[in-house]
Amino acid sequence: MDPMELLAHPVRLRIVHAMAGGRVLTTAQLSARMPDISKATVYRHVDLLADHGILEVAREQRVRGVVERGYRLRRERAVVDAETATPADHRRIFPIAMATLLTEFQAYLQSDDADPIGDLVGYRQHAVWLSSEELTELITDLRAAILPRLSNAATEGRTPYLLSPILFPLAQAPEGDRTGR
Repeated sequence: MDPMELLAHPVRLRIVHAMAGGRVLTTAQLSARMPDISKATVYRHVDLLADHGILEVAREQRVRGVVERGYRLRRERAVVDAETATPADHRRIFPIAMATLLTEFQAYLQSDDADPIGDLVGYRQHAVWLSSEELTELITDLRAAILPRLSNAATEGRTPYLLSPILFPLAQAPEGDRTGR
């Protein structure tokens, strides 16, 4: 099963989101973070992600006679290659990614400590006109701002945030409508 197929599932995508930021979590801890999903389902999907190298065992310890595994995300394996994804691939995975994002946001809003203003929650959309060179420059600038922060460790005073940049060209307006006149 390729990464596209593995990640094109809402439960597995939620597990990947929960594991982001270098966290080491047990399956029981993941289940507690996703109370709307049965424990058996979480265990099955964790096993599948581990079997395919998306998750790796970071630690093992014996708890009441059972081996408890702490898993870590292998971020380099949890990637959908947009350069080789077909339009059909995008049609399949984008709605799942958006549904997962909505589920994550709803879970945040339902938590007792949700503070959208204090947490600087934002979701804005901007339509910008860019040449091919300007688009490349924008993507380079965004990567330069985001990539160094992806290696931040979970430490006291840090809160995990889900950042979901989405970039695609808008459907083209007829020729006469492009300048807004």
